[in-house]
Amino acid sequence: MTIDWEKMGGLVPAIVQDAETLQVLMLGYMNAEALETTQTTGRVTFWSRSRGELWTKGETSGNWLDVVEVEADCDNDALLVRVRPQGPTCHLGTVSCFGDEGASGVGFLTVLERVIAGREGGDVEASYTARLLAKPVHKVAQKVGEEGVEVALAATSEGDAELAGEAADLLYHLVVLLRKRGMGLGEVMEVLRGRHG
Repeated sequence: MTIDWEKMGGLVPAIVQDAETLQVLMLGYMNAEALETTQTTGRVTFWSRSRGELWTKGETSGNWLDVVEVEADCDNDALLVRVRPQGPTCHLGTVSCFGDEGASGVGFLTVLERVIAGREGGDVEASYTARLLAKPVHKVAQKVGEEGVEVALAATSEGDAELAGEAADLLYHLVVLLRKRGMGLGEVMEVLRGRHG
């Protein structure tokens, strides 16, 4: 990767994005040393313009940004840093520095996947998800089948709101089934990506 460091006086903007939800988490600046440190340590390191020194995100909070991939833009004067965040990114305690709404669109499916994973092994009296994950895989698969039939019925005989609700139930139960099998949405996305090309 070749970066045009001179264009902006030795610094380039680095957009940090959650590699799974695709949510933009923050914007920082890197110089050549910050980029090298990021690539060497696997944790996002910036150049602090106010302090005039390197700083690794998470060194005081423990909310590290573990690097998945770093990519330059087409002009080689900006970076996209895809990460797995270890806690909130913003110093205000929110997931993102760009609002506290969390991931939207299809990125919310990854948020749902994380919530489901967090309920595994939980109190089966307090959580439907924990109860479902405690069942044998064939029972969870049966629930996915039932929800699939309900989606088909809603599509042919009910309104859009009902279809959306049934589709949401199906997606939720499918993510639970994948979790039960030790799989995740990433594996499904790879299959879809492979079919697309």
